[in-house]
Amino acid sequence: MGDPSCIFCKIARGEFNTTFVYQDDEVVAFRDLHPQAPTHVLVIPRQHVDSLAATTAEDDVLLGKVLAGVRATAAQLGLVHSGYRTVLNTGAGAGQSVFHLHAHLLAGRTLAWPPG
Repeated sequence: MGDPSCIFCKIARGEFNTTFVYQDDEVVAFRDLHPQAPTHVLVIPRQHVDSLAATTAEDDVLLGKVLAGVRATAAQLGLVHSGYRTVLNTGAGAGQSVFHLHAHLLAGRTLAWPPG
């Protein structure tokens, strides 16, 4: 399943020694290699999708699974009461550097608004 050259597909398939913070049949969550907050986890679908812009109505269930994965990861990490931010960068101009749909879950410090 997925794009054979995509780093996130490889992670989702277990090709690297990545510790998953959360996983189910549809999504995996793992810590970002370059964290922007004390807690910075990426939640990705196991299925390859380039970005939010590349989805269609047929992907609505998958998108819900990604957000459910964010919610489950936040609960598992004990972030529900303290709060967390969820970010989906879409396209290079918005800061997306890996073209596999992923949500950033950020927490553990005060997060300013508007963001960078």
